[in-house]
Amino acid sequence: MDADEQTTNVPIGCAFLKKPGLFTLWALNRQWCAPVVYAGFPTGFRLLSVSARWRGSTPLHLADGFVHLDPDGPPLSLIADEQGNYQDAGRASSLETQVIASSLPAQHDRARKLITLWQTHKVSRYNHCRTYQGALPLPYVLVIDQDATDASIASGLADADCFQRMLDAALQENPDCHVVVAPCSGTRHKKWRGHFDFARLAAQPRITTLTGQAHPAPLLEHAQAVYCVASPIGFEALLWGKRVRTFGLPFYAGWGLTEDDRPAPARRKPVALENLVYACLVACSCYLDKETAQPCGPEQLIAWVGLQRRMRGRFPPTVYAYNFSSYKMPIVRRFFQGSQVVFDAPVETLPEQATVVTWGRRTPKASENVANAVRLEDGFIRSVGLGADLVAPLSWAMDTRGIYYDATCASDLEDILEHGVFDNLLIGRARQLRHRLVTEGLTKYNVGGSGWRRPDSSVCANNTVILVPGQVESDASLAFGAPVVRKNYDLLAAVRAANPQAYIVYKPHPDVVAGLRQAGQGEVDAHHCCNEIVIDVAMAQLLLQVDEVHTLTSLTGFEALLRGKKVVCYGLPFYAGWGLTADVLRLERRTRKLALDELVAGVLILYPTYVSRTTGKFTTPERALAELLLWRDNTATLLPWWRKGLRWLLKLERQFDDFFRQG
Repeated sequence: MDADEQTTNVPIGCAFLKKPGLFTLWALNRQWCAPVVYAGFPTGFRLLSVSARWRGSTPLHLADGFVHLDPDGPPLSLIADEQGNYQDAGRASSLETQVIASSLPAQHDRARKLITLWQTHKVSRYNHCRTYQGALPLPYVLVIDQDATDASIASGLADADCFQRMLDAALQENPDCHVVVAPCSGTRHKKWRGHFDFARLAAQPRITTLTGQAHPAPLLEHAQAVYCVASPIGFEALLWGKRVRTFGLPFYAGWGLTEDDRPAPARRKPVALENLVYACLVACSCYLDKETAQPCGPEQLIAWVGLQRRMRGRFPPTVYAYNFSSYKMPIVRRFFQGSQVVFDAPVETLPEQATVVTWGRRTPKASENVANAVRLEDGFIRSVGLGADLVAPLSWAMDTRGIYYDATCASDLEDILEHGVFDNLLIGRARQLRHRLVTEGLTKYNVGGSGWRRPDSSVCANNTVILVPGQVESDASLAFGAPVVRKNYDLLAAVRAANPQAYIVYKPHPDVVAGLRQAGQGEVDAHHCCNEIVIDVAMAQLLLQVDEVHTLTSLTGFEALLRGKKVVCYGLPFYAGWGLTADVLRLERRTRKLALDELVAGVLILYPTYVSRTTGKFTTPERALAELLLWRDNTATLLPWWRKGLRWLLKLERQFDDFFRQG
């Protein structure tokens, strides 16, 4: 939110300290500090009110805002009111004043854009709930029950009798519709005690009950009308353009926007929906950007919460993972947040249609003949440091068809590149992402520190410098993506044969250099087929100085494309076959010709999953890139002691394997 759009009564920053049974909150403004009253804590209200009179200042009343992610965590949005609790219909509030005042054309324009954004991202106050998976009878009206202890009922001048009147009205006023009764979702651990006997209601032919918590957005989207007592879901129904009947007096009633059972107080006058939306979501609310810990506008938070919902909803409530190390288990949970991950469950206990998670092409018995398989692999913007050093990733590929490096079958990435729609907005994002990657010199692992200088023309006979990146020969991308040439030495020999006058630079894989992986067969003789072997040189620096990259399936080929270099593929990597590389082999499935930024959009934006190092939540590639830059700038050049020890153990293990293999 811009500073000039923020009203003086809204705090510009809030700090939250949550303890069992106690909230301590501070609301700070540039010019003053006020006592804080948090809605729902009457004892604190009395104490702080006394403090306010003693200090001669007005307490600032805070309540949860309209956009949340996890109900048991600190709120990401707050409503600040200098007059009182905005849900208390018995007294005036700053929110009511703002509803009447929010009538400028610019305010209405922003409100309409917020309504569109709200619907696009399908957000709610209750974003922790999963989408209801059952079938709903059409057409239907939606009736919202509330917990008996919900303070908004009394604040909205309602009581328990209002709920029965609401249900009776829904049945009588909509004879041609079914009635769906749903609980107003709250804290996931809270013991629910509603106003209806759901078992009795379910026996009635026109009534369908939803006993579990369900995300409100899809229910609202398809409802003919919404019936509420004082639930904030009624406000969300207005954002979806629905007819709303109220049987209490919630904050959104009495403005001529709802059909109300109770008369409105004289201070509430008919207004446009944009007035209410601007007052609630902009004028009286403040928002926290969880990734930067800075104040932000509602648009930014809505988009972020929408991303969390989309990513959490991709997989079922429970997934079954196999053969992951204790180190990777918490990472798997982080990338599958929104689902419960069960590790190494007995195969016979798997339910039908279970979703099974494995690493790469590993196929444990549990995943055989399973229709719903998810294969994981490192993403393309990964980390500062090597995966073999147990450096946690920023991104993973999570593929439901195959995996991106396996050319023997289709993958989600191949489907995106072959059939995806790349609009101008997406292409613009891809272009900016590509430019920043190149400008900042970022690659997959971001290791290497020594400099390198391109040879002058006296050394390079035809003035062509070719980089050949080495790969780990046991890597699955060679087994499933290099059907002809699979060895680093054979690749070098082929490159030399095709380019006898070129200056060939060979860079061994960093895992091999670090001793974490086995060198390739004949790789010790690589100097026979190249002019130079480079070790501790940053890949981004090398790519800027060479003319071509010749590779089997290495990601370096894709990174070279980002920098406008010619790339020759001797295998079938994910970026080959789209008209951007010179390909020795052909893959008939890939028929589409892509522009570079279309490839970038599919590979870096649409396909991978990114998880923020700052929040542990899902994030965008742009934010992942920003965190990677901070990570790189703040990372010491020396390995920490535990990673040195890990390398020593891995080298020792490899030496034992070699000894017993030779014996």
